[in-house]
Amino acid sequence: MTQVCLVGSEDVNLRYELLSRETARNALATYDLREPFGNTVAVDTVSLGAAVALLNDLNWYLVRFADAAFVRDPSISETEWLSRDLAAAIRDDDIAPEDTGRFLNVYGVVEPDTADDDAPEAAAEPGSEPGPAGTTEADGPPELVEPMLLTRTGETIPEYDLRDVDDTLVVRVTESEFGA
Repeated sequence: MTQVCLVGSEDVNLRYELLSRETARNALATYDLREPFGNTVAVDTVSLGAAVALLNDLNWYLVRFADAAFVRDPSISETEWLSRDLAAAIRDDDIAPEDTGRFLNVYGVVEPDTADDDAPEAAAEPGSEPGPAGTTEADGPPELVEPMLLTRTGETIPEYDLRDVDDTLVVRVTESEFGA
């Protein structure tokens, strides 16, 4: 399965914006929507071509409400994502998949601060609402933070150093996206 992940702009609720509009809602109706990262919408598609077609169908909304769109195709990489432009270029045979690993946009991934499940509710952060099993509103999916452009020169990539993060998400980009 090829995955698509849409990253919402900071000042909007991406899921709400997409599902509150009939055309976007219809385009997403056959998919099981997930939120792997804060303010994202992710779906599984059958192929790279279907992923690019979905992104094209949602273009009007992506321009207005999203900061980025990623595609992960296991035939290209099990762990690294492709930018929308790179996915389209591979689909159109403009770039060979094996020629895509040099230019990268690496996002930091930060896990949310979680309350200790055994701690009393009074130990939650001030102003947060207690939830099930002692959790707070701070619980949720990890956040994508501050993308950093990197060039892969060998088998490894330089370390993400913009801030302390729990993990990274690697997105392969086109040379023109890298230089923009």
